[in-house]
Amino acid sequence: MSQDEKKDPGYVLGTETDGTDSFDTITALVAADHEHDIKLRTMSWQKTACLLAGEQVCLAIMAQSWSLSVLGWVPGIITMVLCGLLFWVTSITMHKYIMKHPHIMDICDFGYHIFGQSKTAYAFSAFMMLANNILLIGFHVLTGAKVLNTLSDHSMCTAVFSIITAVIGIVMSMPRTLQHISFMSMFSSACMGIAIILFLVFAGIEEAPLYGYKGNYPTAGLVKTYAFPLPGTTWVACMNAVLNITYLWVPQILFPTFISEMERPQDFPKALAVLGVISAILFIVPSAIGFRYLGQYATAPAFGSLGVVSYKKSSFGFVIVPTLVIGVIYANVTGKWIYTRVLGKSRHSHSHTVIGWGVWGVIMVGVWVLGFVFAEIIPSMGDFLSLLSAAFDSFFGFIYFAVAYWQLNRGSLFNGLGKTAMTLLNVLIMMVGLFLLGPGLYAAVEAIIADYSGSVTPAFTCANVAI
Repeated sequence: MSQDEKKDPGYVLGTETDGTDSFDTITALVAADHEHDIKLRTMSWQKTACLLAGEQVCLAIMAQSWSLSVLGWVPGIITMVLCGLLFWVTSITMHKYIMKHPHIMDICDFGYHIFGQSKTAYAFSAFMMLANNILLIGFHVLTGAKVLNTLSDHSMCTAVFSIITAVIGIVMSMPRTLQHISFMSMFSSACMGIAIILFLVFAGIEEAPLYGYKGNYPTAGLVKTYAFPLPGTTWVACMNAVLNITYLWVPQILFPTFISEMERPQDFPKALAVLGVISAILFIVPSAIGFRYLGQYATAPAFGSLGVVSYKKSSFGFVIVPTLVIGVIYANVTGKWIYTRVLGKSRHSHSHTVIGWGVWGVIMVGVWVLGFVFAEIIPSMGDFLSLLSAAFDSFFGFIYFAVAYWQLNRGSLFNGLGKTAMTLLNVLIMMVGLFLLGPGLYAAVEAIIADYSGSVTPAFTCANVAI
């Protein structure tokens, strides 16, 4: 490899391929990886499915009842179904593209390729990935502090609870392979499932919810549901509800890294199908049931609307496991990118050396500390989700994959009715991405400004943030 190639930010991709020898290339990559002490390309599609579920079955599911309370049944369910359809289409496009370029290791390499092996695109993708992932780690530090506050009746300073969450996250982030984390993901999904089931049971047996953003029950009247947004609902509120739904359905920023650690990356659609079924059930059904019982009193997360304290604690308490595990998944993906930039292809990057493990440990501490800082300065969980969805999901959930589709099908975009329909669908995908990036980002920023102009929890505070 020449020195010029090593300076190229995309050099980790290795020899380019036109797709004709992809399976031979994959075989060679797996064989080379298995010669190392630390083997990365070891995940089966079943373990990948566990990892996908562990990342997707998260607290954001419990924000969807609030989205329905803002949008109403018709726009809310349509948005959920449309997001699910676009999620499947864009994920399959990503997989097809990676199978043509199997050296791709992460979303940065993906961006480098689809924009014509552009160093600028690589640098932009890297910045966006780091910002997105570290903000998400911060979101989970904030969530951990909320859980601990709720369970302990605010027995300690909230900043201390955030530090405790971050320290536990650092310890859990020490495994360097996603295969190890896939085992954690099974427990994460199970705990989140228990939390959802308990919430639905408690919401069903309570006579009425207690807390709502427009006042405690029955200040806003009897619980009711409605087909469309209530009179007086602002455009910013509707847009933020849409962004909350979009955020939940857009995890593709991690997918290239997951695929790169599969022993048979060609099997990724099997894992994706499992995730699709799980998502279709868990993202829509609990949200609809929650809206049915909470109505206009729905909060984000919905646990906060429960009136009986013991109900709230026993259901929300299980969220601590997925909170930590999902933070670990994002820390692992982020750490691997930084790690490769620091150690490159030296023996430390794939062997059990003091330098290798030392660098990994320092990186994990660094990303969790940065996450902790963001957790302390962003005022609310809803702001987190809306900002992430508008600023990052617009690219990593829509725009990148519309471009990838164009790259895969240049010269045959309108060959036949089926291809024409897919091309038009990808035009829609591009338009959705641009809409989220423009009006969506504006709405997210407006919400943050509104929070800071009102009564908002100050940074690095001891104030109680329990739900």
